[in-house]
Amino acid sequence: MASNVENLRPRHPEKANRPDSKGPRKPDWIRVKAPNSEEYFRTRGLMRDLNLVTVCEEAACPNIGECWSQRHATMMILGAVCTRACAFCNVATGLPDTVDEDEPAYVAEAVARLGLRHVVITSVDRDDLSDGGAAHFAAVIRAIRDAAPETTIEVLTPDFLRKDGALEVVIEARPDVFNHNLETVPRLYPTVRPGARYYHSLRLLDEAKRLDPTVFTKSGLMVGLGEGLIEVAQVMDDLRSADVDFLTVGQYLQPTPKHHPLDRFITPDEFDDLRAHAVAKGFLLVSATPLTRSSYHADEDFQRLREAREAKLSRQTVQ
Repeated sequence: MASNVENLRPRHPEKANRPDSKGPRKPDWIRVKAPNSEEYFRTRGLMRDLNLVTVCEEAACPNIGECWSQRHATMMILGAVCTRACAFCNVATGLPDTVDEDEPAYVAEAVARLGLRHVVITSVDRDDLSDGGAAHFAAVIRAIRDAAPETTIEVLTPDFLRKDGALEVVIEARPDVFNHNLETVPRLYPTVRPGARYYHSLRLLDEAKRLDPTVFTKSGLMVGLGEGLIEVAQVMDDLRSADVDFLTVGQYLQPTPKHHPLDRFITPDEFDDLRAHAVAKGFLLVSATPLTRSSYHADEDFQRLREAREAKLSRQTVQ
């Protein structure tokens, strides 16, 4: 189902009456070139031809030019309108469209035509659905397995809050990576992610690993929202307690003046320190740079993740 949110006004009705908040000027390390390669336009054309939504566009990802030029696109299923109103997110909020039952086939066709070795599938929150969209996730996974059996599949799911049994449906479909982002530290949830619950999200990751110990689990954090280093370190510890394998940490970029204020830009050296802290805590893989996003370099990262697990198992065997 292609995005039609550009025709909706306003895009974020719940934010319309908030005061504007203008953040600091972007530093050089956060700037990217406007996309203009032929491959970028071919990828965009394929998404249009198959009537697909991508988080790359809806979330205004700064890496879209680089990724689409390499024919890497993150499909966003279950429509383009979210039932939540997270203060950091650029995805449109409102009453979602009905679920497109043909979408799994279109996503699978796109994956096959792009020749993807690894694909990331995400979605909007669908609190209006009894299972939060879990069955649709499972249908997409099965369709990709049929159309592109060599492609590894990563799902970046919503939290399935109050949707008993939803996680089990997704995990039974056997994704290679189960990703759910904590996004920020617990103290900031009421203002940054008010519709979610930190410890529920943490339990979701823990339960995914319990249901399938072979699945890689992954989570991401934004920084620059006003969190403290000690708080970030505690989130890392919480994720390791849930046996999460892969942590991503990236810079929060304020989508519009109505969104959550940007506190500050984290320097590349600070990101290096965050990565070192996370590696020391035992994650199999850590990506921490200003432009890191959940699906950024996901193909290469999956190969590194698999190699890291194999190396860890080899060390345990020797011991």
